[in-house]
Amino acid sequence: MSEAIHPAAIHHLPGFITAPGQSDWLLNAVAVFLIVAIFALGTLYLRLHSLPEVMAHKTNKIQLELVAVLALLSLLTHNNLLWGAALLLALIDLPDFSSPLSSIAGSLERIAGKVDQPTVPEARDVEAEPAASHPQPHALPGHGHASPAQPSTEGKA
Repeated sequence: MSEAIHPAAIHHLPGFITAPGQSDWLLNAVAVFLIVAIFALGTLYLRLHSLPEVMAHKTNKIQLELVAVLALLSLLTHNNLLWGAALLLALIDLPDFSSPLSSIAGSLERIAGKVDQPTVPEARDVEAEPAASHPQPHALPGHGHASPAQPSTEGKA
């Protein structure tokens, strides 16, 4: 074989063309770049899908579980509507319905007599005793029979 260049070929070859039997540096660089880019995009994708779950950690347990299930389902099914629902649910603070309902249920049980009421040591007698020891204020002279609950209207325009 002759080392002569074909007359139709250009005389100066680009740097990415290698001689036969040598390593192709451009192929190796593109392969490394693609592997790094795939891992970086995969990490970004997974962090984006876990965003609603991270935001829901500030909320109550039930809301966190709902958001986590929606985010996982959207990741596995590629259904973006579920991810949007998880994001909206993470942003909204759900009111606590269980505390008032359990309080109402406890009150109804006490009214029905199903639960024994805790005994308070004569709290009502202690409050009634100081009120009985203090006499009621008397009406001032010239004001008639005005009681403390009904103030006098004399001298008012």
